[in-house]
Amino acid sequence: MLVSLDPADATPIYAQIERGLRAAIASGRLKPGDQLPTVRELAVELRVNANTIARVYSELERAGVFETRRGVGTFVRAGRAEARPASEHARRLRAFATRVLSESDAQGFSADEVIAALRAQKSSK
Repeated sequence: MLVSLDPADATPIYAQIERGLRAAIASGRLKPGDQLPTVRELAVELRVNANTIARVYSELERAGVFETRRGVGTFVRAGRAEARPASEHARRLRAFATRVLSESDAQGFSADEVIAALRAQKSSK
């Protein structure tokens, strides 16, 4: 399954789907140029409204993560990450790590558990 949903999670369904798709790209399960399931296919698989999937695909297309080719489908955009200066990259990474550690602490996970889960996720691709 490309994305999994947690009905007990307070995060809105569309946000869980977007986060799951971004995680699939980050972990390498989805690679640049890969075709995504159609809106209808993913909606049936996840048992959600097709409008929810269409919203996620549209937002990710606007963000430059996906591209839609008319009559063909939706694909992970190749070369989607624009070059950033090393200092900007490092700043954004630190901010991201801070958010992850803050959220993990709020959920009761240690930093070591999060790191182990990330390594396991990466190796399972």
